[in-house]
Amino acid sequence: MFSGQPKMMRSLRRLVHLVLFCPLSKGLQSRLPAIKVKYLFLAWLGIFVGSWAVYMHYSSYSELCRGHVCQMIICDHYRRGIISGSSCKALCEENTLVLQHCLSSTPSHQVYSGSWKHKPVIIKCGIEETLRGDGSPDSAPRREMTLFDKPTRGTSMDEFREMLHSFLRSNLGEQPSLGSLVGRVISLSDVNQDGKVSLAEAKSVWALLQVNEFLLMVALQEKEHTPKLLGFCGDLYVTEQVAHSSLYRLEVPRYLQPLVPSALHFSVNQWLAPAWPRRAKITIGLLEFVEEVFHGSYGSFYMCDASPRHVGYNSKYDCKMADLRSVASEMAVRGYLKGRHCEHNSDCTYGQDCTATCDKLVKQCNTEVVQPNLAKVCRLLQDYLLFGAPPELREDLQKQLRTCVTLSGLASQMEVHHSLVLNNLKTLLWKKISNTKYS
Repeated sequence: MFSGQPKMMRSLRRLVHLVLFCPLSKGLQSRLPAIKVKYLFLAWLGIFVGSWAVYMHYSSYSELCRGHVCQMIICDHYRRGIISGSSCKALCEENTLVLQHCLSSTPSHQVYSGSWKHKPVIIKCGIEETLRGDGSPDSAPRREMTLFDKPTRGTSMDEFREMLHSFLRSNLGEQPSLGSLVGRVISLSDVNQDGKVSLAEAKSVWALLQVNEFLLMVALQEKEHTPKLLGFCGDLYVTEQVAHSSLYRLEVPRYLQPLVPSALHFSVNQWLAPAWPRRAKITIGLLEFVEEVFHGSYGSFYMCDASPRHVGYNSKYDCKMADLRSVASEMAVRGYLKGRHCEHNSDCTYGQDCTATCDKLVKQCNTEVVQPNLAKVCRLLQDYLLFGAPPELREDLQKQLRTCVTLSGLASQMEVHHSLVLNNLKTLLWKKISNTKYS
């Protein structure tokens, strides 16, 4: 009686299989060509996008990264006695100063991470766009006739000192402490510390002073949030390496930005961001930098591109300005705006966002920037600081940042209000993280 049960069970399983799976298999079979085409298209699209990204990476790398050209020019000038500097021997003879990873964003301003005596450093150098007649990117521009043309042979030490004083006065304004800055530059240029400045040493430091970032680094050398200047050779200079060279950890290359939604980029950066107390500490440092440059020993300075790419921090979460090229002296901004023709306020913009008003009666720019550094920095910090903020602090923090962002008006008329807003925000953050491991 029971011998037919296994056969019956097998028949039942076969029936269930035919009922449940055969229609699905036929459906799959009918859709298989469409599925094949779909996945083939996706695979082709992936290969195309990947190939394009690789091509753009290497083509932009060859255009942007010409450190070998920079080193060749500098060392050629050094061997010919045109230039000098504290880093020349390490770069050109001992090979202890080595360019490693390219960080350049423009071909004319070469930036590399590197090592000097096995310590991490940042190496920066300028390259002229004008090349030799063959147009080869490896051709060395012959630029010593223009870049290293001053001072000329026969210039006395007193004349060189006066050259420096006049140059600094025209760039920083008539400041009572300019004499000490001239002394600092003279001391910096005396590489072998023999109490004299050779023609090669003078040419090198003069060329470096034409680089806005170098001038700012010398002027702000004693400030905590400015990277330390470690050495130079000609117009190449070496600074300490900032562990994190941007406020955000994820930087999407420009050629990939159209493919990456901004919301996704923002969300990933929020997820990768340091813990909120550490972000508060970085913010306090950035506010201190704004305070330092508002009315410093050598005048006021404007942040003319408040970008997260320019604000960095070290391994202890102390703020360090990774890029000072967009910071300009008040004198330089005024000089640019003075007498400039305009139709709209946007015509009166120095850099990215140092904007003055346009006098539409005479169609000329006024010379005072309307929006202060603090308002730009607070706009930058809104998303960075509010994300993950402690609930009991969030409302007050949001209110103070909103007040800060709306700051506007001529600096000469709002100094007290500027200081009050800055100190309130800094105090609020410091109270929350003081006496903790984050402070």
